[in-house]
Amino acid sequence: MMGPNMNKMMKQVQKMQAEMMRMQEELGNRTVEATAGGGVVRAVANGKQELVSLEIKPEAVDPEDVEMLQDLILTAVNSALDQSREMVAAEMGKLTGGLNIPGLF
Repeated sequence: MMGPNMNKMMKQVQKMQAEMMRMQEELGNRTVEATAGGGVVRAVANGKQELVSLEIKPEAVDPEDVEMLQDLILTAVNSALDQSREMVAAEMGKLTGGLNIPGLF
């Protein structure tokens, strides 16, 4: 049988789950931006760690140096994804009081 403390705890868990679902949805709509090469490559990622936009200015395209463009793209995309993970961790930390709960995100 569940006592009053168990019922209270279950309600708290359900409330936290609802808040986490709301936050996941909200974070999916928030974006972070990173640039590389002085802004010639711009990557935007959302809170679901999805790349939502990639812009490459014409001056970044040099047919003689495709490797540099590839490196700039990787740098911008990886930086945007890192910022996205940091944003999610910071927001979820507020919700969980800093507890690291595996599998949460």
